[in-house]
Amino acid sequence: MKKYILFDHDGVLVDTEFWYYKAGERALADIGLTLDKDQYLRDMSLGLGTWAQAKAAGIDKQTISRQREARNDYYQQYLRTEAIEIDGVVETLAELSNHVRMAIVTTAKRADFELIHEKRSIRQFMDFVLVREDYKLAKPDPEPYLTGLKRFGATREEALVVEDSSRGLKSALAAGIDCVVVRSEFTEDNDFSQASHRIETLAELKNIILNPDPTAA
Repeated sequence: MKKYILFDHDGVLVDTEFWYYKAGERALADIGLTLDKDQYLRDMSLGLGTWAQAKAAGIDKQTISRQREARNDYYQQYLRTEAIEIDGVVETLAELSNHVRMAIVTTAKRADFELIHEKRSIRQFMDFVLVREDYKLAKPDPEPYLTGLKRFGATREEALVVEDSSRGLKSALAAGIDCVVVRSEFTEDNDFSQASHRIETLAELKNIILNPDPTAA
């Protein structure tokens, strides 16, 4: 049985990825650009994001810097006002906490993470949280998950990653850790063919942890 779970955050524990995209879309609309969602998702899978399209359109660095700040403000507005709960997450974490140790490894910035969890109970189940400021190279680089393993003092074989994006899956695989992908409407068209398991909801994770199938791919 796995002893440690490293959770991605956005799209796995809270439903925020759509709002991050909408914030970027709004920031680019301010300067007359349309953020293409399909290209955005392709860019995200490579560790890029909103600003790849702005750069491709010839937008200068100063303008991108200004609109990045606008995007950050828009995103925090959404975090304060939109429903981002995912049903069953807290209940699943509560049950899993009786069997495994858990942590969050996220590309979210600390300010956004703290805002999201001001009034939520998810963190109580976690040994630690790694946000974007806690490591140098972001997903799909393996550094975030390797950092998580080191913090736990765990081996790759003892750990399991839970992700919802191809970028996160690539990071986990590069770190040599089995990865479960939970369905997210926003990223469901990503390539998850190399995931150890694919699940519809986080509640299904309990069966993988408590009743592991040695024949699973």
